[in-house]
Parts: sequence; structure tokens; C-alpha cells
Amino acid sequence: MTTGRGGDFGPAAGGPARHIPVLRQEAVAALRLREGGRYLDATFGAGGYARAILALPRTRVLALDRDPEAVRAGLPLVTESCGRLTLVEARFADLAQIAERTGFAPLDGVVLDLGVSSMQFDEPERGFSFRGDGPLDMRMEGRGESAADIIAAADEETLADILYHYGEERAARRIARAIVAERSRGPIVTTKALALIIERAAPGRPGDIHPATRSFQALRIAVNDELGQLVAALGAAERVLRDGGRLVVVSFHSLEDRIVKQFFAERSGRGETLSRRLPGETAPPAPTFLSESRQPVAPSPAETIHNPRARSAKLRFGTRTGAPARDLEDALARLARLPNSGHGDR
Repeated sequence: MTTGRGGDFGPAAGGPARHIPVLRQEAVAALRLREGGRYLDATFGAGGYARAILALPRTRVLALDRDPEAVRAGLPLVTESCGRLTLVEARFADLAQIAERTGFAPLDGVVLDLGVSSMQFDEPERGFSFRGDGPLDMRMEGRGESAADIIAAADEETLADILYHYGEERAARRIARAIVAERSRGPIVTTKALALIIERAAPGRPGDIHPATRSFQALRIAVNDELGQLVAALGAAERVLRDGGRLVVVSFHSLEDRIVKQFFAERSGRGETLSRRLPGETAPPAPTFLSESRQPVAPSPAETIHNPRARSAKLRFGTRTGAPARDLEDALARLARLPNSGHGDR
């Protein structure tokens, strides 16, 4: 954990960021910042959200990032924030324990900017992208099982499951079959080698995204347990937000957005019948969030032109009520797990 010393902070502290968060203005507006409030930026990255929050006087920010490189790069901002920014290397699934341990709970707001930062994509040695050749890694924390390990060890059925469920890749069976055939001739350890295998197995059409895009997304999600982390983080945020606090989530693909949408629907009681219940029928639990209309919020055309990575982004938010936090429904957890059956190429 890294924290600065007391004082004040200006919006330009820390210098220019290498990564500007998508929908930053909209996310900060959804937080409804207040002077002196306590906020958690659960995906620090280059500190874009943290800077925007700290621009309001006397606010304090607890920021998390599981990437040690992002934490190291954020140390100057910690120093310049003069005690108003605390930066911790941690997964955002652990945000409730960290907020309580550091004295930030209850929180006035939590913001999650999901997915991978531009810095990670743009560094070939991290192995997140096939645009430059690098080791087939994809680990945000730099430890544990890598993408190359999964490619080497998973059976064909499991590989197809990963590609189909986490990448929504319709050619999952074909690609998995090609990977297994190729690895029998030698290990697949670079991003370029894997991308070429996928391109040969499932060639794209002119104007389509690169044939390897969905498979690389799927492997990254599997390596970092991104959907499981998201489900846990939503439940953790519910536990540490005060009555009236805001939860804001920016997602970048349909799997993430489906989880966030279902969480807010369940927690706000959306879809519950308002008619009288039968005698003895159990009433539903009180809503833990109020979810406002006109969601999701999408990037403006100007933002997508300036930053093509913004084109798929969706922002959803909710306001915490005073109702007790609830256990996570298994239906929500199932969205983060591989199914027992179902592939593409049927």
C-alpha cells in the first residue's frame, strides 16, 4: 500500500497520463462527487479517474490495481496528492476488505473501468495483443498461469469452451482443433504464432475485425479470471457503499455488460411484480440499488473517433439504498463460469 501525506491537490498533478479512461466525464458525473467524499477507483490504470475525482477539494481516493507496473507508475501521483490518494496493488474483488482495512469504508462511490489498459495492449512483452510479436503471456500480475500455459495444457474441448464462452468465437471448435494439431509439432509461445494459427483456421473477410481478436480476448479473460473478479467486485462494492453512494461500471464487451446489467436488475428489483402476493408467498428482498433509466450510457461519436477502443464501451450505474447487502445469486456467478456444454461450429 502506498499513501501520501496531508495537503491539497490540483487536477494536473502527476503529469499527463498515458491512458485516458473511456467515458471519464460521464463516469465522474455518475459518481455525483461531493467535497470531502471517499471514493474507490478499483482499476487505477494510469490514474485518469483518480485525477478527476481528486480535482474536487478534500476528496480522498483509494485506488487499486493488480498490475504492479501500474502501481509503480502511479507513485508520483501518490506523492503529489499529499495524502489524499492511497494506492494498493490488489485485485478489485478484494475491495471491501481493503476499504475497511484502510479506513475508507463506508464509501461515497466506487468506479470500475474494466478490461485492459492501453499501456498493457501497447507493450508487446506483456503478450496481450497480436499487433506486435511477444511472449504469449497476458498475465496482469505477471504471475500464475499464462496464456501459453493454457494453450499447452488444456484439452481440445476446454480450449473450445474458453474461445466460445469468453470470446463468443463461432469458429471455436475449428480453432481449438488447429491449436491442438499445431502444438503437437512444437510449443506455441508467441502472440504472432498463435495469431497465424487462428488466421489459417478461421480466415476473416475484408472489413471484419482480425480473426484472432475474439480468441485473444477469451484467453486474456481466462488467464486473469476477469469475469469472476467482476462478479466478486460487484458484491464487494454493495457491502462497502454508504446509503446514497454510487457504483459506476464501464464495460467493453457483452460478457461484462451482461453481468453488470443483471446485477443491477436483480439488486434494484427490476421485473418484480407489483401485484399482491399469494398467502404465505415470500416477499422479495428490499432493493439494495436504485438503477436509473437511460442506461447504458455510450461514448459520444467524437470520443469514438478520437479513441477507437471506446466504440464498444457501455456505462451503467446505480445508487445504494439502506437495505442490507445480499449474497450473490448463483445465476450471476454462472455467467462468469465456463458452461458444461456448447461450442461454435454446430
